[in-house]
Amino acid sequence: MADDGLRKDVGDETLDSDVLPKAKSGNTFSPELEVEGGQRGDDAEVERVERVYKKIDRRIIPAFWILYFLCSAIRSNVGLAQTMNSSSGHSLSQVLHLTAKQTSTALALFYVAYVIFDCPSNLIMTRLSPRVWMSRIVIAVGIIGACFAAVKAAWSLLLLRFLLGVVIAGMWPGMAYYLTLFYPPSRTGKRIGMYFTAAQVSAAVVGLVSAGFQKMDGLGGLVGFQWMFLLYGLCAIILGFVLLWWLPDRPLPPGQTRPKSGLSRWLPSTPPVLTGEDAEIHYRDLTRVYHPRRWTLKDLGMVLIDWRLWPLVMMYFGVVGVGIGTQLYGTVIISGIDSSFSGITLSLLFAPIWVMDLIAILLVTPISDRFHHYRAAFFSAAVCIQIAGLLTTTFAPRGQPWARYGGLLMVGFGLGPTVPICMTWTNEIFQRRHGEVGVAAASALVSGLGNLGSVMTTYALYTGWPEDAKKGPHQYRKSNLVMIGILCLSILSSFAMTLLLKIVGNPPSGKITTDDSSEDFQDGAARREGVQRGFGRMWWSR
Repeated sequence: MADDGLRKDVGDETLDSDVLPKAKSGNTFSPELEVEGGQRGDDAEVERVERVYKKIDRRIIPAFWILYFLCSAIRSNVGLAQTMNSSSGHSLSQVLHLTAKQTSTALALFYVAYVIFDCPSNLIMTRLSPRVWMSRIVIAVGIIGACFAAVKAAWSLLLLRFLLGVVIAGMWPGMAYYLTLFYPPSRTGKRIGMYFTAAQVSAAVVGLVSAGFQKMDGLGGLVGFQWMFLLYGLCAIILGFVLLWWLPDRPLPPGQTRPKSGLSRWLPSTPPVLTGEDAEIHYRDLTRVYHPRRWTLKDLGMVLIDWRLWPLVMMYFGVVGVGIGTQLYGTVIISGIDSSFSGITLSLLFAPIWVMDLIAILLVTPISDRFHHYRAAFFSAAVCIQIAGLLTTTFAPRGQPWARYGGLLMVGFGLGPTVPICMTWTNEIFQRRHGEVGVAAASALVSGLGNLGSVMTTYALYTGWPEDAKKGPHQYRKSNLVMIGILCLSILSSFAMTLLLKIVGNPPSGKITTDDSSEDFQDGAARREGVQRGFGRMWWSR
């Protein structure tokens, strides 16, 4: 690229002097935004580009954080309910008279539905209003979550867990796809990490708050876990309706308006995320979003047969399997470390695992964006920490329960950055290869098929493996070793992906064109994708 020496830092990014293309015909822009002689303006000018993304952050990230917090809580509450108020006979297993097999089946059914419906949900989102579809997911999750308060038998638990998987399918990959409508792929790692912390805070806070719900046992004729399901579900329903107004829709080129037709006429309008000059700057930096190419079944087929999909699925398979296994069986594993812990103590010890997870996300994901050519190295290092933690939990002497508990803290720290890095790498690879349908389909398939790891850990390990769950010095040892095995698979897959990309490359599979032109274009953000960034303007050096 010409004039490499004229690069200037823009917050988290490095902009080249010719990073923003000239406006296309039919669109007008402020004259001061044009670049004389193909060069960027002064530092004040480039800072304006960064401020645009900060405005988008303030609009999207807090909303995503809250919705992910509540949906994560509703999804994982069933794990905590297994041990709540067990001393008074009011735990979920005791009230419903569940066997270990029924419990593991209920946990796994959620992920079976998730795997089946994840990709269709995400593809529908590309054709409909993204904010409406995301709101639909949250409202439906809240309704099903509240219905868990009415479970009376094993069959009702099994049914609701399956339905919860149906309605929540597409949420996580949908959020990753939604970000690519407002950010270039190399910027999404930090943003995914920012709202992914909601899952960790949720796991920690829900564990702490469950101690309070246990104090409500018997209030109003409901046991503790019923109050927990009911209140979280109602909060999610309210949030879903608020999101209809708050979340922005796909951005439109400056000067265009979105016509209202069909159901949209009855829905509240959402304020645009950017207006005026900010909208013009964003248009230039991310032109591809404003001129999407309508995908066909042939385009989808090209994504499905792309070999790059499968190493990413294997990476996700291992880390999400361990993550969900730890989330749903964390209190069970801790009780196996020391059976004298009470239900409240288990809830309190469960929280720090996810605090460590959150710390790792905040530390690692911004750096992985700065060195985005080394996603595999960051991913594999974090997985190695998980393996070390599982080995500690498994083989530390039985007389040292706190050493074994420390191993779980290591697992939590290692888990943090792995899922955001995997999803971000998927966005980067498939945005370049297949455009918008590539991001939507690949993120859903990686998330959906990768969650077969969750099916395995919830159905076949821990309480679902009767011999391994027997009390004794080797309780859960085989389950822990299986999780170590799938983590090793994740590391091997990440290195295989890196090697193959170096050999084969990642060229676009076809032209990315506008709706009214066959010319290729390369927006400002696309040009930066190939630039390796350093520590120049990280937050600690400002």
